[in-house]
Amino acid sequence: MTSMIQLISPVDGRVYAERHCANATQIEQALTAAAAAQASWKRRPLSERAALCSAAVDAMLAMKDEIVPELAWQMGRPVRFGAGELRGFEERARHMIAIAPEALAAVEPAPVVGFRRQIKREPLGTVLVIAPWNYPYLTAVNTIIPALMAGNSVILKHASQTLLVGERFAEAFRRANLPEGLFHNLLLNHTYTAAIIASGRVQHVNFTGSVEAGKAIEIAATGRFLGIGLELGGKDPAYVRADANLEHAVENLVDGSFFNSGQSCCAVERIYVDQTIYPAFVERFAALTRQYVLGNPLDEATTLGPLVNPGAAEFVRGQIAEALAKGAKALIDPKTFPADVPGSAYLAPQVLVDVSHQMSVMREESFGPVVGIMPVASDDEAIALMNDSEFGLSASIWTADLAAAERIGDEIATGSVFMNRCDYLDPALAWTGVKNSGRGVSLSRIGYEHLTRAKSFHLRHEI
Repeated sequence: MTSMIQLISPVDGRVYAERHCANATQIEQALTAAAAAQASWKRRPLSERAALCSAAVDAMLAMKDEIVPELAWQMGRPVRFGAGELRGFEERARHMIAIAPEALAAVEPAPVVGFRRQIKREPLGTVLVIAPWNYPYLTAVNTIIPALMAGNSVILKHASQTLLVGERFAEAFRRANLPEGLFHNLLLNHTYTAAIIASGRVQHVNFTGSVEAGKAIEIAATGRFLGIGLELGGKDPAYVRADANLEHAVENLVDGSFFNSGQSCCAVERIYVDQTIYPAFVERFAALTRQYVLGNPLDEATTLGPLVNPGAAEFVRGQIAEALAKGAKALIDPKTFPADVPGSAYLAPQVLVDVSHQMSVMREESFGPVVGIMPVASDDEAIALMNDSEFGLSASIWTADLAAAERIGDEIATGSVFMNRCDYLDPALAWTGVKNSGRGVSLSRIGYEHLTRAKSFHLRHEI
């Protein structure tokens, strides 16, 4: 019997949607159709691929009024912020479409008389995209659009928590008249997902999610020589130097810590502040955090929605409790947030001081609305603490000194370095991580290199 997936809304704990998982026959049909469609798609002029992908972006944006409340019901983001994800979706998609002619152009070495030499970018074949629930449109589009632009077919396996997002992608491509069989949205369980990866029928897998799931994907891909892109989370640090613009740093770091209830791989989860400005920074940071409105994400007044489920909230509550037991101090009184009910998915934001790296909240990914703040005496101390992590996705430096930001950034083991901003993906730059934050690259022209293979032509035309 085909298994059923239920989407439990964090808003009220009720079943919001339910669907049957794909069965073996449907999966086989999708893999076969994807390979057949890709064989002709790769021969289509790039301008035609661009027109169809652009039409799909237009079609998705046309569904905004339905998508925004759907997002709130599926994963809890307040409706007042829902349109922001679609703006980011459009920015990334349009950029990757625009740079495709240059990124996919043949590489022409220096001329040699009597020879034609070039390196072409060939599509890989079928790309499997395994997308998460926390930024369900943004993370998926990072690979889907450039994979199609590069001449690949795509199979999307979206998180069951945001299964309607996969359906929206399918509908957008249907409205855009994308060739039949080129894109498939499949609702898959872990067993079938692993089987597809191990089947040899897909040539690249892009996954965003947990470290443990990333390890499982690598195991499934063993011996298949697949391209694998893994974004596996972070414990992203920020360093506020004494010369930073204090108001700007506080405003942006509060948002970077608590937007999406902290459920972001590149959320700011630990902050190191020069000891000379530490008291003022902490006071202002806590004061601004207290202004959040925790509540039903369908309410326009809400600025902080629930976590994805009660279990996620309990994990963060456990981190906070452990830190407090080890001597940390909480600056936010949860009682001032009436919606914060123990056992529920609704959790007040929390700011912790007197923290150390002996506490889970400063070392393990929280993925929730909590941040620890520590004073530091020097750049060297900040660098050492920022690097004291198994993760390395992004890091931010807050300073008026550009040279200092570059110097410090060179010393941080991370995929992206920000100066005076955080929690942002620039589609013109490579999105990547080090250590347990993953491997591979998405976005930018470098992202196209991971969705294609090099094919060299060495043609002697004068004999």
